[in-house]
Amino acid sequence: MEKMWAGRTSGETDAVADDFNSSIRFDSRMYRQDITGSIAHAQMLGACGIITPEEADGLTAGLAGILDDLESGKLKIDYGCEDIHMFVEQVLTQRTGDLGKKLHTARSRNDQVALDTRMYLRDETDEIIKLLKELVGVVTDRAEEYKSCVMPGYTHLQRAQPITFGHHLMAYSMMLLRDIDRLTDSRRRLNVSPIGSCALAGTTYMTNRAFEAEKLGFDGVCMNSIDGVSDRDFCAELLGDIAIIMMHLSRFSEEIVLWSSWEFKFIELSDSFTTGSSIMPQKKNPDMAELVRGKTGRVYGDLMSLLTVLKGLPLAYNKDMQEDKEGVFDSCDTVKMCLKVFIGMIRTFKALPENMIKAAQKGFINATDLADYLVRKGLPFRTAYKICGQIVAECIERGCVLENLPLERYKSACELFDKDLYDDISLAKCVEKRISYGGTSVASVEAQIASVRSALNTPDILK
Repeated sequence: MEKMWAGRTSGETDAVADDFNSSIRFDSRMYRQDITGSIAHAQMLGACGIITPEEADGLTAGLAGILDDLESGKLKIDYGCEDIHMFVEQVLTQRTGDLGKKLHTARSRNDQVALDTRMYLRDETDEIIKLLKELVGVVTDRAEEYKSCVMPGYTHLQRAQPITFGHHLMAYSMMLLRDIDRLTDSRRRLNVSPIGSCALAGTTYMTNRAFEAEKLGFDGVCMNSIDGVSDRDFCAELLGDIAIIMMHLSRFSEEIVLWSSWEFKFIELSDSFTTGSSIMPQKKNPDMAELVRGKTGRVYGDLMSLLTVLKGLPLAYNKDMQEDKEGVFDSCDTVKMCLKVFIGMIRTFKALPENMIKAAQKGFINATDLADYLVRKGLPFRTAYKICGQIVAECIERGCVLENLPLERYKSACELFDKDLYDDISLAKCVEKRISYGGTSVASVEAQIASVRSALNTPDILK
Protein backbone atom coordinates (compact mmCIF):
# COMPACT_ATOMS: atom_id res chain seq x y z
CA MET A 1 0.00 0.00 0.00
CA GLU A 2 1.44 3.37 -1.02
CA LYS A 3 1.89 5.74 1.89
CA MET A 4 0.00 9.04 1.87
CA TRP A 5 3.34 10.76 2.38
CA ALA A 6 5.09 9.08 -0.58
CA GLY A 7 6.91 11.55 -2.84
CA ARG A 8 10.19 12.72 -1.39
CA THR A 9 10.84 9.04 -0.60
CA SER A 10 9.44 5.91 -2.19
CA GLY A 11 7.12 5.44 0.77
CA GLU A 12 8.30 1.86 1.08
CA THR A 13 9.36 1.01 4.61
CA ASP A 14 10.51 -2.24 6.14
CA ALA A 15 7.64 -4.27 7.60
CA VAL A 16 9.20 -4.15 11.07
CA ALA A 17 9.66 -0.38 10.77
CA ASP A 18 6.07 -0.08 9.59
CA ASP A 19 4.80 -1.85 12.65
CA PHE A 20 7.12 0.12 14.93
CA ASN A 21 5.99 3.43 13.44
CA SER A 22 2.28 2.63 13.41
CA SER A 23 -0.05 4.10 16.04
CA ILE A 24 -3.43 2.92 14.76
CA ARG A 25 -3.56 0.13 17.37
CA PHE A 26 -4.16 2.75 20.04
CA ASP A 27 -5.13 6.00 18.28
CA SER A 28 -8.04 4.30 16.48
CA ARG A 29 -10.10 5.01 19.60
CA MET A 30 -10.09 8.67 18.46
CA TYR A 31 -11.94 7.92 15.20
CA ARG A 32 -15.00 9.89 16.26
CA GLN A 33 -12.97 12.98 17.16
CA ASP A 34 -10.89 12.65 13.98
CA ILE A 35 -13.93 12.55 11.73
CA THR A 36 -15.77 15.30 13.61
CA GLY A 37 -12.68 17.51 13.36
CA SER A 38 -12.34 16.76 9.64
CA ILE A 39 -15.98 17.69 9.02
CA ALA A 40 -15.39 21.07 10.69
CA HIS A 41 -12.22 21.51 8.63
CA ALA A 42 -14.05 20.76 5.37
CA GLN A 43 -16.78 23.24 6.27
CA MET A 44 -14.17 25.87 7.08
CA LEU A 45 -12.44 25.32 3.73
CA GLY A 46 -15.78 25.80 1.99
CA ALA A 47 -16.75 28.88 4.04
CA CYS A 48 -13.39 30.52 3.25
CA GLY A 49 -13.63 29.77 -0.49
CA ILE A 50 -10.58 27.50 -0.44
CA ILE A 51 -12.79 24.77 -1.88
CA THR A 52 -16.28 25.20 -3.33
CA PRO A 53 -19.38 24.87 -1.14
CA GLU A 54 -20.35 21.80 -3.15
CA GLU A 55 -16.98 20.21 -2.47
CA ALA A 56 -17.33 21.00 1.24
CA ASP A 57 -20.76 19.38 1.26
CA GLY A 58 -19.40 16.32 -0.55
CA LEU A 59 -16.56 15.93 1.96
CA THR A 60 -18.95 16.41 4.88
CA ALA A 61 -21.33 13.78 3.53
CA GLY A 62 -18.49 11.36 2.85
CA LEU A 63 -17.06 11.77 6.34
CA ALA A 64 -20.47 11.45 7.97
CA GLY A 65 -20.99 8.21 6.06
CA ILE A 66 -17.68 6.82 7.29
CA LEU A 67 -18.62 7.69 10.87
CA ASP A 68 -22.03 6.04 10.54
CA ASP A 69 -20.48 2.91 9.05
CA LEU A 70 -17.86 2.69 11.82
CA GLU A 71 -20.51 3.16 14.51
CA SER A 72 -22.76 0.50 13.01
CA GLY A 73 -19.91 -1.96 12.42
CA LYS A 74 -20.42 -1.94 8.66
CA LEU A 75 -16.89 -0.53 8.24
CA LYS A 76 -13.96 -2.06 10.11
CA ILE A 77 -10.77 -0.20 10.90
CA ASP A 78 -7.82 -1.37 8.81
CA TYR A 79 -4.97 -1.86 11.26
CA GLY A 80 -2.57 -2.02 8.35
CA CYS A 81 -2.85 1.79 8.06
CA GLU A 82 -0.30 3.92 9.84
CA ASP A 83 -2.76 5.82 12.01
CA ILE A 84 -6.43 6.70 12.32
CA HIS A 85 -5.97 9.91 10.30
CA MET A 86 -4.55 8.06 7.32
CA PHE A 87 -7.26 5.41 7.57
CA VAL A 88 -10.10 7.95 7.44
CA GLU A 89 -8.52 9.88 4.59
CA GLN A 90 -7.85 6.67 2.66
CA VAL A 91 -11.46 5.48 2.97
CA LEU A 92 -12.73 8.95 2.07
CA THR A 93 -10.58 9.01 -1.07
CA GLN A 94 -11.74 5.53 -2.03
CA ARG A 95 -15.35 6.67 -1.72
CA THR A 96 -15.14 10.19 -3.19
CA GLY A 97 -12.14 10.01 -5.52
CA ASP A 98 -10.01 13.14 -5.99
CA LEU A 99 -12.39 15.14 -3.81
CA GLY A 100 -11.15 13.21 -0.78
CA LYS A 101 -7.60 14.36 -1.52
CA LYS A 102 -8.67 17.99 -0.94
CA LEU A 103 -9.55 17.43 2.71
CA HIS A 104 -5.96 17.79 3.91
CA THR A 105 -5.62 21.28 2.42
CA ALA A 106 -4.37 23.84 5.01
CA ARG A 107 -3.63 21.33 7.74
CA SER A 108 -1.00 18.79 8.76
CA ARG A 109 -1.12 15.56 10.70
CA ASN A 110 0.77 17.50 13.36
CA ASP A 111 -2.12 19.84 14.15
CA GLN A 112 -4.68 17.17 13.30
CA VAL A 113 -3.40 14.75 15.93
CA ALA A 114 -3.13 17.57 18.47
CA LEU A 115 -6.76 18.44 17.73
CA ASP A 116 -7.98 14.85 18.01
CA THR A 117 -6.10 14.35 21.27
CA ARG A 118 -7.52 17.51 22.84
CA MET A 119 -11.05 16.60 21.78
CA TYR A 120 -10.69 13.04 23.04
CA LEU A 121 -9.24 14.07 26.40
CA ARG A 122 -11.91 16.74 26.78
CA ASP A 123 -14.53 13.99 26.50
CA GLU A 124 -12.57 11.79 28.90
CA THR A 125 -12.26 14.65 31.40
CA ASP A 126 -16.01 15.17 31.32
CA GLU A 127 -16.59 11.48 31.95
CA ILE A 128 -14.13 11.39 34.86
CA ILE A 129 -15.77 14.47 36.41
CA LYS A 130 -19.18 12.81 36.08
CA LEU A 131 -17.93 9.70 37.90
CA LEU A 132 -16.23 11.79 40.59
CA LYS A 133 -19.44 13.69 41.23
CA GLU A 134 -21.31 10.41 41.59
CA LEU A 135 -18.71 9.09 44.02
CA VAL A 136 -18.77 12.29 46.08
CA GLY A 137 -22.55 11.97 46.26
CA VAL A 138 -22.34 8.35 47.44
CA VAL A 139 -19.64 9.09 50.05
CA THR A 140 -21.63 12.07 51.31
CA ASP A 141 -24.80 9.97 51.57
CA ARG A 142 -22.96 7.39 53.68
CA ALA A 143 -21.48 10.20 55.80
CA GLU A 144 -24.98 11.47 56.55
CA GLU A 145 -26.05 7.96 57.47
CA TYR A 146 -23.23 7.71 60.04
CA LYS A 147 -22.94 11.33 61.14
CA SER A 148 -23.52 10.34 64.80
CA CYS A 149 -21.53 7.10 64.79
CA VAL A 150 -18.54 7.53 67.14
CA MET A 151 -15.22 5.99 66.17
CA PRO A 152 -11.59 6.54 67.09
CA GLY A 153 -9.76 9.12 65.05
CA TYR A 154 -6.12 8.27 64.40
CA THR A 155 -2.77 9.96 64.14
CA HIS A 156 0.31 7.81 63.44
CA LEU A 157 -2.26 4.98 63.09
CA GLN A 158 -2.68 5.24 66.89
CA ARG A 159 -6.05 6.01 68.47
CA ALA A 160 -6.05 9.74 69.11
CA GLN A 161 -9.42 11.47 69.64
CA PRO A 162 -13.08 10.57 69.17
CA ILE A 163 -14.66 11.53 65.87
CA THR A 164 -17.70 10.36 63.96
CA PHE A 165 -17.54 7.97 61.04
CA GLY A 166 -19.50 10.54 59.04
CA HIS A 167 -16.83 13.14 59.74
CA HIS A 168 -14.10 10.77 58.57
CA LEU A 169 -15.97 9.96 55.35
CA MET A 170 -16.52 13.65 54.65
CA ALA A 171 -12.75 14.15 54.57
CA TYR A 172 -12.77 12.02 51.40
CA SER A 173 -15.68 13.99 49.98
CA MET A 174 -13.56 17.12 50.35
CA MET A 175 -10.57 15.50 48.63
CA LEU A 176 -12.67 14.28 45.72
CA LEU A 177 -14.36 17.66 45.42
CA ARG A 178 -10.93 19.25 44.96
CA ASP A 179 -10.20 16.64 42.29
CA ILE A 180 -13.29 17.81 40.41
CA ASP A 181 -12.15 21.40 40.74
CA ARG A 182 -8.69 20.55 39.42
CA LEU A 183 -10.12 18.73 36.39
CA THR A 184 -12.56 21.55 35.70
CA ASP A 185 -9.70 24.03 35.76
CA SER A 186 -7.35 21.94 33.59
CA ARG A 187 -10.18 21.35 31.11
CA ARG A 188 -10.23 25.10 30.48
CA ARG A 189 -6.56 25.05 29.42
CA LEU A 190 -7.11 21.90 27.37
CA ASN A 191 -10.05 23.38 25.48
CA VAL A 192 -8.03 25.46 23.00
CA SER A 193 -7.93 24.51 19.32
CA PRO A 194 -4.57 23.83 17.61
CA ILE A 195 -6.04 23.15 14.16
CA GLY A 196 -4.71 25.53 11.54
CA SER A 197 -1.22 25.53 13.05
CA CYS A 198 -0.38 23.03 10.30
CA ALA A 199 3.07 21.43 10.48
CA LEU A 200 4.46 24.24 12.65
CA ALA A 201 4.40 27.54 10.70
CA GLY A 202 0.76 28.00 9.77
CA THR A 203 -0.43 28.08 6.16
CA THR A 204 -0.46 30.35 3.09
CA TYR A 205 -4.25 29.94 2.80
CA MET A 206 -6.54 32.55 4.34
CA THR A 207 -8.20 30.18 6.81
CA ASN A 208 -10.60 30.91 9.66
CA ARG A 209 -9.32 29.05 12.71
CA ALA A 210 -11.98 30.55 14.94
CA PHE A 211 -14.67 29.03 12.68
CA GLU A 212 -13.35 25.53 13.31
CA ALA A 213 -12.81 26.15 17.01
CA GLU A 214 -16.39 27.30 17.46
CA LYS A 215 -17.78 24.37 15.46
CA LEU A 216 -15.87 21.94 17.66
CA GLY A 217 -16.77 23.55 20.99
CA PHE A 218 -13.39 25.08 21.80
CA ASP A 219 -13.09 28.29 23.81
CA GLY A 220 -10.38 29.71 21.55
CA VAL A 221 -7.34 28.89 19.40
CA CYS A 222 -3.65 28.41 20.13
CA MET A 223 -2.03 31.76 19.44
CA ASN A 224 1.38 30.39 18.41
CA SER A 225 1.46 27.75 15.68
CA ILE A 226 4.70 26.16 16.96
CA ASP A 227 3.19 25.82 20.42
CA GLY A 228 -0.03 24.56 18.83
CA VAL A 229 1.61 21.39 17.49
CA SER A 230 4.24 20.83 20.19
CA ASP A 231 2.20 21.50 23.33
CA ARG A 232 1.43 18.44 25.40
CA ASP A 233 1.10 20.29 28.71
CA PHE A 234 -2.57 19.39 28.71
CA CYS A 235 -1.70 15.68 28.63
CA ALA A 236 0.78 16.02 31.50
CA GLU A 237 -1.63 18.15 33.51
CA LEU A 238 -4.47 15.67 33.07
CA LEU A 239 -2.16 12.80 34.06
CA GLY A 240 -1.11 14.79 37.13
CA ASP A 241 -4.74 15.37 38.09
CA ILE A 242 -5.53 11.68 37.59
CA ALA A 243 -2.50 10.71 39.68
CA ILE A 244 -3.85 12.82 42.57
CA ILE A 245 -7.31 11.24 42.18
CA MET A 246 -5.70 7.80 42.33
CA MET A 247 -3.67 8.83 45.37
CA HIS A 248 -6.91 9.79 47.13
CA LEU A 249 -8.57 6.53 46.12
CA SER A 250 -5.50 4.63 47.27
CA ARG A 251 -5.57 6.24 50.72
CA PHE A 252 -9.27 5.43 50.97
CA SER A 253 -8.54 1.88 49.82
CA GLU A 254 -5.87 1.46 52.49
CA GLU A 255 -8.38 2.39 55.18
CA ILE A 256 -11.02 0.11 53.69
CA VAL A 257 -8.52 -2.76 53.82
CA LEU A 258 -7.79 -1.96 57.47
CA TRP A 259 -11.41 -1.33 58.47
CA SER A 260 -12.61 -4.61 56.94
CA SER A 261 -9.89 -6.69 58.65
CA TRP A 262 -10.72 -8.74 61.74
CA GLU A 263 -8.28 -6.58 63.72
CA PHE A 264 -10.49 -3.50 63.13
CA LYS A 265 -13.82 -4.87 61.84
CA PHE A 266 -15.31 -1.38 61.49
CA ILE A 267 -17.01 -2.27 58.20
CA GLU A 268 -18.01 -5.31 56.23
CA LEU A 269 -17.70 -5.13 52.48
CA SER A 270 -20.45 -6.49 50.27
CA ASP A 271 -19.81 -9.93 48.82
CA SER A 272 -20.15 -8.23 45.42
CA PHE A 273 -16.87 -6.38 46.00
CA THR A 274 -14.76 -9.05 47.66
CA THR A 275 -13.26 -12.40 46.65
CA GLY A 276 -12.52 -15.64 48.46
CA SER A 277 -9.42 -17.75 48.87
CA SER A 278 -8.71 -20.82 46.75
CA ILE A 279 -7.56 -22.72 49.85
CA MET A 280 -8.84 -20.91 52.97
CA PRO A 281 -12.65 -21.09 53.10
CA GLN A 282 -12.99 -18.46 55.83
CA LYS A 283 -11.41 -15.66 53.77
CA LYS A 284 -13.23 -12.62 52.42
CA ASN A 285 -10.60 -10.53 50.67
CA PRO A 286 -10.90 -6.80 49.86
CA ASP A 287 -9.40 -7.35 46.41
CA MET A 288 -11.14 -4.39 44.76
CA ALA A 289 -9.67 -1.93 47.25
CA GLU A 290 -6.27 -3.61 46.94
CA LEU A 291 -6.38 -3.41 43.14
CA VAL A 292 -7.22 0.29 43.24
CA ARG A 293 -4.27 0.78 45.58
CA GLY A 294 -2.05 -1.19 43.21
CA LYS A 295 -3.21 0.54 40.05
CA THR A 296 -2.21 3.87 41.56
CA GLY A 297 1.44 2.98 40.89
CA ARG A 298 0.56 2.24 37.28
CA VAL A 299 -0.92 5.72 36.83
CA TYR A 300 2.10 7.32 38.50
CA GLY A 301 4.23 5.47 35.95
CA ASP A 302 2.19 6.87 33.06
CA LEU A 303 2.79 10.40 34.34
CA MET A 304 6.52 9.93 34.82
CA SER A 305 6.81 8.28 31.39
CA LEU A 306 5.21 11.26 29.64
CA LEU A 307 7.24 13.84 31.56
CA THR A 308 10.42 11.93 30.66
CA VAL A 309 9.45 11.80 26.96
CA LEU A 310 8.77 15.53 26.85
CA LYS A 311 11.67 16.83 28.92
CA GLY A 312 14.30 16.95 26.15
CA LEU A 313 12.26 17.59 23.01
CA PRO A 314 13.19 20.53 20.79
CA LEU A 315 10.35 22.42 19.09
CA ALA A 316 8.20 21.69 17.21
CA TYR A 317 6.76 18.24 16.54
CA ASN A 318 8.86 15.10 17.07
CA LYS A 319 7.80 11.50 16.61
CA ASP A 320 8.54 10.94 20.30
CA MET A 321 5.27 12.74 20.93
CA GLN A 322 3.38 9.72 19.63
CA GLU A 323 4.26 8.25 23.03
CA ASP A 324 1.85 10.67 24.70
CA LYS A 325 -1.24 8.62 23.92
CA GLU A 326 -0.86 5.13 25.35
CA GLY A 327 -0.03 6.43 28.82
CA VAL A 328 -2.79 9.01 28.94
CA PHE A 329 -5.33 6.59 27.47
CA ASP A 330 -4.28 3.98 30.04
CA SER A 331 -4.63 6.46 32.91
CA CYS A 332 -8.07 7.59 31.76
CA ASP A 333 -9.23 3.98 31.41
CA THR A 334 -7.77 3.05 34.79
CA VAL A 335 -9.21 5.92 36.81
CA LYS A 336 -12.66 5.47 35.25
CA MET A 337 -12.62 1.76 36.06
CA CYS A 338 -11.47 2.43 39.63
CA LEU A 339 -14.12 5.11 40.18
CA LYS A 340 -16.89 2.80 38.94
CA VAL A 341 -15.75 0.05 41.32
CA PHE A 342 -15.40 2.51 44.20
CA ILE A 343 -18.92 3.88 43.74
CA GLY A 344 -20.39 0.41 44.15
CA MET A 345 -18.05 -0.59 46.97
CA ILE A 346 -18.85 2.50 49.07
CA ARG A 347 -22.56 2.33 48.33
CA THR A 348 -22.84 -1.28 49.56
CA PHE A 349 -20.52 -1.67 52.55
CA LYS A 350 -22.06 -2.20 55.99
CA ALA A 351 -20.69 -0.22 58.93
CA LEU A 352 -20.35 -1.87 62.35
CA PRO A 353 -20.85 0.99 64.85
CA GLU A 354 -20.64 -1.24 67.94
CA ASN A 355 -17.08 -2.24 67.02
CA MET A 356 -16.15 1.38 66.39
CA ILE A 357 -17.39 2.53 69.78
CA LYS A 358 -15.60 -0.34 71.57
CA ALA A 359 -12.34 0.60 69.85
CA ALA A 360 -12.89 4.21 70.81
CA GLN A 361 -13.42 3.30 74.47
CA LYS A 362 -10.36 1.08 74.66
CA GLY A 363 -8.14 3.73 73.18
CA PHE A 364 -8.56 6.27 76.03
CA ILE A 365 -9.18 8.85 73.32
CA ASN A 366 -11.19 10.99 75.75
CA ALA A 367 -8.07 11.61 77.86
CA THR A 368 -7.63 15.11 76.38
CA ASP A 369 -11.21 15.91 77.39
CA LEU A 370 -10.45 14.65 80.91
CA ALA A 371 -7.50 17.05 81.08
CA ASP A 372 -9.64 19.90 79.71
CA TYR A 373 -12.16 19.16 82.50
CA LEU A 374 -9.47 19.96 85.08
CA VAL A 375 -8.27 23.00 83.15
CA ARG A 376 -11.78 24.48 83.23
CA LYS A 377 -11.64 24.07 87.02
CA GLY A 378 -8.47 26.16 87.20
CA LEU A 379 -5.64 23.64 86.94
CA PRO A 380 -2.77 24.46 84.55
CA PHE A 381 -2.90 22.26 81.44
CA ARG A 382 0.50 20.62 81.95
CA THR A 383 -0.42 19.67 85.53
CA ALA A 384 -3.76 18.30 84.33
CA TYR A 385 -1.98 16.44 81.51
CA LYS A 386 0.29 14.64 83.99
CA ILE A 387 -2.55 13.71 86.34
CA CYS A 388 -4.64 12.32 83.48
CA GLY A 389 -1.67 10.37 82.15
CA GLN A 390 -1.33 8.70 85.54
CA ILE A 391 -5.04 7.90 85.55
CA VAL A 392 -4.79 6.30 82.09
CA ALA A 393 -1.87 4.18 83.34
CA GLU A 394 -3.99 3.02 86.28
CA CYS A 395 -6.90 2.14 83.97
CA ILE A 396 -4.57 0.04 81.82
CA GLU A 397 -3.31 -1.74 84.92
CA ARG A 398 -6.88 -2.36 86.13
CA GLY A 399 -8.13 -3.38 82.69
CA CYS A 400 -10.87 -0.75 82.63
CA VAL A 401 -11.65 2.44 80.71
CA LEU A 402 -11.92 6.03 81.92
CA GLU A 403 -15.70 5.88 81.98
CA ASN A 404 -15.64 2.94 84.44
CA LEU A 405 -12.96 4.08 86.87
CA PRO A 406 -14.60 4.75 90.30
CA LEU A 407 -14.97 8.38 91.36
CA GLU A 408 -12.91 7.80 94.53
CA ARG A 409 -9.93 6.84 92.38
CA TYR A 410 -10.32 10.07 90.43
CA LYS A 411 -10.53 12.08 93.64
CA SER A 412 -7.43 10.41 95.00
CA ALA A 413 -5.60 11.74 91.95
CA CYS A 414 -7.11 15.24 92.15
CA GLU A 415 -9.80 16.71 94.45
CA LEU A 416 -11.16 18.82 91.56
CA PHE A 417 -12.78 15.74 90.03
CA ASP A 418 -16.50 15.34 90.69
CA LYS A 419 -19.27 13.04 89.42
CA ASP A 420 -20.02 15.39 86.49
CA LEU A 421 -16.76 14.21 84.91
CA TYR A 422 -18.47 11.07 83.58
CA ASP A 423 -20.85 13.06 81.44
CA ASP A 424 -17.99 15.29 80.32
CA ILE A 425 -15.85 12.39 79.09
CA SER A 426 -18.59 10.34 77.47
CA LEU A 427 -17.52 9.77 73.88
CA ALA A 428 -20.74 11.19 72.46
CA LYS A 429 -20.26 14.34 74.55
CA CYS A 430 -16.61 14.57 73.52
CA VAL A 431 -17.68 14.56 69.87
CA GLU A 432 -20.44 17.12 70.38
CA LYS A 433 -18.05 19.50 72.18
CA ARG A 434 -15.95 19.81 68.98
CA ILE A 435 -17.93 22.86 67.88
CA SER A 436 -15.18 24.65 65.97
CA TYR A 437 -15.71 25.17 62.24
CA GLY A 438 -14.97 21.96 60.35
CA GLY A 439 -14.95 19.85 63.51
CA THR A 440 -16.50 16.48 64.21
CA SER A 441 -19.76 17.50 65.94
CA VAL A 442 -22.93 16.33 64.26
CA ALA A 443 -23.93 19.91 63.47
CA SER A 444 -20.54 20.51 61.85
CA VAL A 445 -20.77 17.34 59.78
CA GLU A 446 -24.27 18.34 58.67
CA ALA A 447 -22.90 21.71 57.55
CA GLN A 448 -20.14 19.96 55.59
CA ILE A 449 -22.69 17.69 53.92
CA ALA A 450 -24.87 20.65 52.96
CA SER A 451 -21.86 22.50 51.54
CA VAL A 452 -20.76 19.55 49.40
CA ARG A 453 -24.25 18.95 48.07
CA SER A 454 -24.56 22.62 47.21
CA ALA A 455 -21.27 22.47 45.31
CA LEU A 456 -22.38 19.36 43.41
CA ASN A 457 -25.54 21.17 42.36
CA THR A 458 -23.75 24.30 41.14
CA PRO A 459 -23.11 23.72 37.43
CA ASP A 460 -21.12 26.96 36.99
CA ILE A 461 -18.53 25.68 39.47
CA LEU A 462 -18.44 21.98 38.65
CA LYS A 463 -19.39 21.54 35.02
